[in-house]
Amino acid sequence: MRILRAGDHKRMPWKNGKGETVEIALFPPGASINDFDWRISMATVAEDGPFSIFPSIDRTLAILDGNGMVLDVAGSKPVVLTMASDPLAFPADIPVAARLEDGAITDLNVMTRRDGLTHTLIRIDVDGGRTVPLSPSTCLLLCHFGALSFRRDGETGALAAGDALLIEDATATVLKIDGEATCYLASITPG
Repeated sequence: MRILRAGDHKRMPWKNGKGETVEIALFPPGASINDFDWRISMATVAEDGPFSIFPSIDRTLAILDGNGMVLDVAGSKPVVLTMASDPLAFPADIPVAARLEDGAITDLNVMTRRDGLTHTLIRIDVDGGRTVPLSPSTCLLLCHFGALSFRRDGETGALAAGDALLIEDATATVLKIDGEATCYLASITPG
């Protein structure tokens, strides 16, 4: 397990040059925007426009802050995403356009290379103690709001808002967390 502190996340321009991404984690380490196997990042969307195209990539997006946006994914009906919405999965290699509902938003993106990986993204609201099942995969727990402590297999630690816990090659086990927080758990599996 490795804690990734908010202040250490890498900032970089969007592939289409119209904004900035805060990269939380990617694999393999040092990969570029064009050759990663998986990537987890946050971005602020401040204007309407198209998403960057990522060939052979699947993407899941959740709204972290703001009043939401409408996503027009080619071949599908437009979808309104808000902070209350479940994360939305879609291919990252087809045209997608975003229209903001009322001002800028911040989103969370999980992206995996389609030919070898799959992923899930879920929101977890923590109010006190709870146990989070982990799939046998790579898992990343992002603490978005609040703070929490965690325990797994004798290891302990704490996360503040913006911090993440990266668990690589997790065996089927559980993570015990305690606190008051809104978190997102990304699980990346071969497949």
